[in-house]
Amino acid sequence: MTLHIETPALLFSATSLILLAYTNRFLTIAQIVRGLKKNYDEHHTKTILLQIKNLNLRLSLIRYMQLFGVLCLFLSVFAMFCLFLEQQTMGIYLFGASLFTLLISLGISFWEISISVTALRLHLSDLMEEEDKK
Repeated sequence: MTLHIETPALLFSATSLILLAYTNRFLTIAQIVRGLKKNYDEHHTKTILLQIKNLNLRLSLIRYMQLFGVLCLFLSVFAMFCLFLEQQTMGIYLFGASLFTLLISLGISFWEISISVTALRLHLSDLMEEEDKK
């Protein structure tokens, strides 16, 4: 198998966009947590505490998503460097590792999204119950 230096470079644009999306998710959730914390300081309700706990888990997952995304870029650069130095075998392995870390990042992203959907369904469940009563 022959790998050209342009192939690992293809991951840059995709991974950069994914990292931007992860960062936007992180910033949005961080802002929600700050608002909930202020609300919790005033009211001390258990539901707010559970929401903060859920969002804290999601923030941790996003941190790992970002970590594996950056690792993907890092390994892609090393793969390109090895290909530049005509170390074909090492370049192939590093590119494979970068693809694997991208898969891990996307898998964690799917996990985080499923947690988000579950939380939203729970949050909206009272509306659905109210609608069913009509």
